[in-house]
Amino acid sequence: MEVASELSPLSGSDSSKPVERSSYYPQEPNKRPRTRRQRITSCLSHNALTGLTIGGVIGGIILGICLKGTGKWSPREIMYVNYAGELFLRMLKSLILPLIVSSLISAIGSLDLSLSGKIGARAITYYMVTTVSAVILGIILVMSIQPGTLSRGENMKSSEMAKSVNTVDTLMDLVRNMFPPNLVQACISQYRTVLTKRINDTEDNNTWAIGGENTSGMNILGLVVFATVLGITLGKMGPDGKPLLNFFEALSSAMMIITNWVIWLSPLGVLFLVTSKVLEMQTFDEVLSQLGMYFITVIIGLFIHGFFVLPLIFYILTRKNPFRYVYNMAQAIATAFGTSSSSATLPVAIGCLEERNGIDPRVARFVMPIGATINMDGTALYEAVAAIFIAQVRKVPLSFGQLAAVSITATAASIGAAGIPQAGLVTMVMVLDTVGLPANDVTLIIAIDWLLDRFRTSVNVVGDSLGAGIVNFLSKNELAAMPHHVQSQNGADRHTTSI
Repeated sequence: MEVASELSPLSGSDSSKPVERSSYYPQEPNKRPRTRRQRITSCLSHNALTGLTIGGVIGGIILGICLKGTGKWSPREIMYVNYAGELFLRMLKSLILPLIVSSLISAIGSLDLSLSGKIGARAITYYMVTTVSAVILGIILVMSIQPGTLSRGENMKSSEMAKSVNTVDTLMDLVRNMFPPNLVQACISQYRTVLTKRINDTEDNNTWAIGGENTSGMNILGLVVFATVLGITLGKMGPDGKPLLNFFEALSSAMMIITNWVIWLSPLGVLFLVTSKVLEMQTFDEVLSQLGMYFITVIIGLFIHGFFVLPLIFYILTRKNPFRYVYNMAQAIATAFGTSSSSATLPVAIGCLEERNGIDPRVARFVMPIGATINMDGTALYEAVAAIFIAQVRKVPLSFGQLAAVSITATAASIGAAGIPQAGLVTMVMVLDTVGLPANDVTLIIAIDWLLDRFRTSVNVVGDSLGAGIVNFLSKNELAAMPHHVQSQNGADRHTTSI
């Protein structure tokens, strides 16, 4: 009876406490360290990689500042410094395609169709609530602080952009990319409408030539839609679809094992990625003199949303300590800051969720790829702040209706933003179009965007991870009724557990 009660997460006895602890530190009770020395050794070994990665971020900043003080660095010299980081980023990106497809198909196919629908609905609801709250928070801060009236806008010059975009076209492209005509092409490019000004024509947008092009970059949204449909189909096929489902389950487990090998390179890769960016940076004093209040406004917004709003939602719904949960995601957050890509961080984030936070792999591998595609809280907040900041710099008054339009467009733009470095600058154009600002004004914030991009990517990963924990908690009863044999990241067989 004592053993049975210890294994039951729903038991109200004292013996259920070890199970609650194992939801954050999934290890066998009889293997837990007993002495103080064993606990310290276990803690250091358990957090060694996380500490090294965070050290890589800090070391990269310090090394970059020291090298920058030695004199001016040429683009080729910076390329040499960035080379090791570039190789690490390429390794991570090479895992995105097989991981997203196999994880989604295996997770959805192994779930009951009604349960997968419930999990999807819970995840989408969470994503929409947090994204809208991020936009509202950003608008409140930028209207309260008024960074555009305090920045030296007269020194900020914008440059002409080669191509024009339209808000309606951007939204239509978002839907188009959900249904790629060629899945192979979707692995390397995505479609974008291009408006080209006709020679000797008027300024009327209706006279612009409408065309399209395939831009470099994986069409993750289209692949997610296809993988979701295929996973539902395999689940509906039952025994007939089991062989193909087993293939994707094995592929998903294999990709997580490879991820485990790659992330041990993250401290070195992050070190050189951050160092090269510091060397590329303009004089920080000059940048802050122009964009200081804008930078501070965005950072305050990201901090409040990432460390107060999202943890509060997590605590209200799960009654668990959100900061302990986020602490276990430190490896993924540091990787997100170093790579500036939520998609590249996806393999690391899934590993942290499963191995350190005890999230059911069926939930982690279902929720996280979707979250990395459509849930961009940090990007939504940044785009709302940036659009209103630029309007303040240009002394363009905004009505309440225009502010509401900014919030709606920023939400849609964050969904359409790819999980790659500085993708928010592309969708930023449609937000500017909403308030009647020229597209070329986006160049006003480029000088500081590379750094803000790292902070908002980290917030995006925090939001996705907390969402996975919430969905896992709300679905624990349904998941417990469906025992499913999986492989953990290190390849060891285990049964899934609920947070």
